[in-house]
Amino acid sequence: MAIGNLDAAAAYGRSLKTLAPIARETVVAPAPGEGAGGSFGSMVQNLVSDAAGSLRAAEAESAKQVAGKGDMIDVVTAIGSAEMALDTVVAVRDRVVNAYSEIMRMQI
Repeated sequence: MAIGNLDAAAAYGRSLKTLAPIARETVVAPAPGEGAGGSFGSMVQNLVSDAAGSLRAAEAESAKQVAGKGDMIDVVTAIGSAEMALDTVVAVRDRVVNAYSEIMRMQI
């Protein structure tokens, strides 16, 4: 299943809206040798770690609900956030794979 440009942009936009409150609270200094914008590798690393955190939070909320201690609204919200994060990671991965394929098809 291929994700189109509009799907990727929509997933990115949804994740920005979801992560905006968290981003305001978190200040990350660039690693030594990186500019103010950081590198693509650090951006992907942050994206994957944020997605993993969202998935862990959704799993924890689901476990609380199964144990009878959680609220269904919290579970649905956590799963929605995890789904958006995973959609964004998949969209970025697809774009990277497509870019790599295009580079490999270039004639020297």
